[in-house]
Amino acid sequence: MEQLICKDLALGYDGKVVSEGISFGVSRGDYLCIVGENGAGKSTLVKALLGLNAPISGSIRFSNGLKQNEVGYMPQQTHVQRDFPASVEEVVVSGCLNRAGMRPFYNREERALALRNMEELGIGPLKKRCYRELSGGQQQRVLLARALCATRKLLLLDEPVSGLDPAASAQMYALIRQLNSDAVTVIMISHDVTAAAREASHILHLSNRPRFFGTAKDYLESDVGRLFLGAEGGAQG
Repeated sequence: MEQLICKDLALGYDGKVVSEGISFGVSRGDYLCIVGENGAGKSTLVKALLGLNAPISGSIRFSNGLKQNEVGYMPQQTHVQRDFPASVEEVVVSGCLNRAGMRPFYNREERALALRNMEELGIGPLKKRCYRELSGGQQQRVLLARALCATRKLLLLDEPVSGLDPAASAQMYALIRQLNSDAVTVIMISHDVTAAAREASHILHLSNRPRFFGTAKDYLESDVGRLFLGAEGGAQG
């Protein structure tokens, strides 16, 4: 059964449509990559899924035991955020904010959850380090651990390997793959169509036309998939 159903979405700002006719569904354990050229509406769709911007038309429905506030979000970092002067532990446990509710502090269970997530992602020994002193790959692990403190139902990851070197990117993809194999549903925004087709179970390709939603296997055989994978391969060559 699907956890998330988006039907005939039109997205934009101030009544101006950026992208429309978007329909897709995500079931528990899926790994969906959302790809497309700049300006195709990827960031706008993220904000709609998080409830930050309402769609101009169409519907977003959460079901099968998932609520909108149970989406763990890993944002794409800005330069300012990379320089955040807090400890790793403080950043990770802040993912428990919704669990804490109106309490002005985190309880023992929430701090234990943060520690478990840090250990799972291999950053337990860094818990007292200052976040801004870490490498890019370590910072991304911290943000992923933070998202896991919010939920293990569905993770929404916005360009999780942006700015990472090939080795750190491979490690991050491996961590996401492991979480997905443990029944965590993943939605990942990516500009890397090749990696998306390799890692994901499903692809949503946003563009003016043609648009694609389906399995990664079918995407590789589709006209839009061959077009963009061919263009990416040429650019990389």
